[in-house]
Amino acid sequence: MRIAFLGTSAFAVPALEALVEAGHEVVCVYTRAPKPSGRGQRERRSPVHETADALRLSVRTPKTLRNEEEAAAFRALDLDAAVVVSYGHILPRSFLEAPVLGCINIHGSLLPRWRGAAPIHRALLAGDAETGVTTMRMDEGLDTGPMLLAERTPISAADTAQTVHDRLARLGATLIVSTLDGLMRKTIEPVPQPEEGVTYAHKLAREEGLLDWRRPAAELERKVRAFAPWPGTSFDAPHEGGVERIKVLQAGLALASGAPGTLSIGRDGFPVVACNNGGLRLLKLQRPGKAAQAADAFLRGFPLSAGTVLPSPNVVPLPQTKPG
Repeated sequence: MRIAFLGTSAFAVPALEALVEAGHEVVCVYTRAPKPSGRGQRERRSPVHETADALRLSVRTPKTLRNEEEAAAFRALDLDAAVVVSYGHILPRSFLEAPVLGCINIHGSLLPRWRGAAPIHRALLAGDAETGVTTMRMDEGLDTGPMLLAERTPISAADTAQTVHDRLARLGATLIVSTLDGLMRKTIEPVPQPEEGVTYAHKLAREEGLLDWRRPAAELERKVRAFAPWPGTSFDAPHEGGVERIKVLQAGLALASGAPGTLSIGRDGFPVVACNNGGLRLLKLQRPGKAAQAADAFLRGFPLSAGTVLPSPNVVPLPQTKPG
């Protein structure tokens, strides 16, 4: 097929590579414009931009798609289809209607569950037993278009947002090749999404990563995995007359008693924090500007005595899971 690829993040890279390997003619890659990054504020190209350059593909980085000049340039590509993966711009109708077969999206959930910006993180946080990827024909709604194909994968107790992200990116790459093949052969019929089971994956907010010891331990353990590597989870600990924000990079469940936030030290030297229901065993911690450490070693340089009550943050409202 003659296609355009619209994507930005690392999640989209395997799909772009798979489409080229499958022999599709990727006539243009659209991605977000380079932006300043790091101490020197040097412009940094997106992962998709880097990949497209390595593959010697034409790249466009418009700041907006909502003008006639961009719409005309897109129509002039004379596309069979466009593939959209983690792009970052909302496609106007002029783009959605330009390709013969429309714009096909790879979404990181089993639609209609977890429409929206952060489906992987929300699935982990909710304790879902499985997730997957869905290909759909895009419409003007937010992840509301008719479904084409889907692939499932279980979520294990050891999964983090990063491991699930990488697995779904690979699944999506395989699925989009099968989807385009089915559309070309007319063996796939779009299926409208059911109205039941719709949930909305709100964009992550950095403040959500603060651990509230008044919540159940199982929920906090899932949050540590769901927010790895970004935005991360943390708590405030007393230190030298003030408080210091400590990152939690790894945690597990444990038995605990006492008021939420009460710290105990296990026989193995690892700290356990009492929660609303059970305890959170802290396994890997990091101070600001310091290297990550196993929590038992961490306590040797940052003493916290048993019986210390760690504060809970101001309550952060849990986001709604249904649109609107």
